Amino acid sequence: MTTRGRALVLSLLVLFAVTTAGAAAAPAVLLGACYCRAAGSLLCTGDLTEAECRRRCDEALCDDWFWKERLACWNWGYGG
Repeated sequence: MTTRGRALVLSLLVLFAVTTAGAAAAPAVLLGACYCRAAGSLLCTGDLTEAECRRRCDEALCDDWFWKERLACWNWGYGG
């Protein structure tokens, strides 16, 4: 095998290793605030993923719900 052939094979192996290593990495999971409106009140649970928020709100029979990624629950007033 020539030097060019070895360089080509080595380059392809490196390219394959880099692309498969990137595909194996798990995507970042975003956490956020989960708001549930039920019986006229709005409740918030922090640090949930969107899927967890959707499941929890379905189980709680929320009238309306929304999820704010990367945000904490807002206390709707001053002083905590």
